[in-house]
Amino acid sequence: MNSWILKLQETFIETGYDQLMLKGLKNTVILTLGALCIGVFLGMLIAIIKNFSEGVPVLKPFAVFCDIYVTVIRGVPVVVLLLIFYFVILASADGITVGILAFGINSSAYVAELIRSGLNAVDHGQTEAGRSLGLSRFQTMRRIVLPQAMRYILPAIGNEMIALLKETSVAGYVAVIDLTRAGNLVRNNTYDAINPLLIVAVTYLIMVILLTQLLKLIEGRLRKHDHR
Repeated sequence: MNSWILKLQETFIETGYDQLMLKGLKNTVILTLGALCIGVFLGMLIAIIKNFSEGVPVLKPFAVFCDIYVTVIRGVPVVVLLLIFYFVILASADGITVGILAFGINSSAYVAELIRSGLNAVDHGQTEAGRSLGLSRFQTMRRIVLPQAMRYILPAIGNEMIALLKETSVAGYVAVIDLTRAGNLVRNNTYDAINPLLIVAVTYLIMVILLTQLLKLIEGRLRKHDHR
């Protein structure tokens, strides 16, 4: 045990690579949160357009575009999408910006389907009841359907956040020093093949466990709210 601690100190503390690992952790969190914000915003917009297009003919072309968008984005591997953004679309942007946009757009296709499923899970009679009370389609969505759909949507988005956190481990392809790339740099420079990767794996595991516990807390609160 003492020899392992001494090896960790030699690999990280004495070399100053602990700061590199912290930088990688910070960039991973920035990528995840930034991409999640973009993914939720675009996903919500796509889901609402597809939902409203059934009763609003003018939205039909936008709904068709959204269908194509979701199909294309879900069909392209996230690494390929990341490289396309970095070398073709945003060639002059820094890696963090490219990563946030690429991961966010990739996530939005999945979030859109999660939100759409959540909206469809609400009984259609709720919409009819809202319309019979004189509410517009938008008011019915905002005041009646969406609040009920949140109990289906929030846990699913939480799971998407966990998946997104792990997907950011490929950000090193566009010169971003995320947690995984930081671990690889330490491994290459110190010739310690085990500890850097072990620390990376344990750090991801801890973050996933914390997010999972947060999801359970949210789901518990939603269940209590449903019983009231």
